[in-house]
Amino acid sequence: MSAETKSKNPMRRPKLEKVTVNMGVGESGKNLSNAEMLIKTLTNQKPVKTIARKTIFGVRKGEPIGCFVTLRKKAAEDFLVRALKVVGNRIHEGSFDKMGNFSFGIEDHTEFGIKYDPDVGIFGMDVCVSLARPGYRIARRKIASHKIPKSHRLTKEDSISFVREKYGVSVE
Repeated sequence: MSAETKSKNPMRRPKLEKVTVNMGVGESGKNLSNAEMLIKTLTNQKPVKTIARKTIFGVRKGEPIGCFVTLRKKAAEDFLVRALKVVGNRIHEGSFDKMGNFSFGIEDHTEFGIKYDPDVGIFGMDVCVSLARPGYRIARRKIASHKIPKSHRLTKEDSISFVREKYGVSVE
């Protein structure tokens, strides 16, 4: 099958599966509640707390230390466009993994247009983007699940070209 035929096939076109926004605070209390409030204002979705897996440096096992939210469909698309504008529509090539997903960080939440509040402070966040092709559901379903064939898997190069075309991002 030629490359031209593959590109016209709708089952070969990558799509945005989900965007995960994570804020790791490192402690519970006022900072964590401030981070939750910020994620809620940025994404219009209630965040989930992340729990410490083991005791280390004064943080006890089972203590909440951060929060995250998973966005899908239209909400994911809108947030990703805003987040890419914040980072200047540039992503480093090393941010892409071999399965076609990519991540980047935002150092300051005020870059989204939120006014700085000294009571809240400044929080950074990690944005993780998962891309997939139609048909990836066969690997996750309970009945008759199968592996995704190598020819249908999304590669690093496929996702880089998709992000360049769809979002106008320069990959360096």
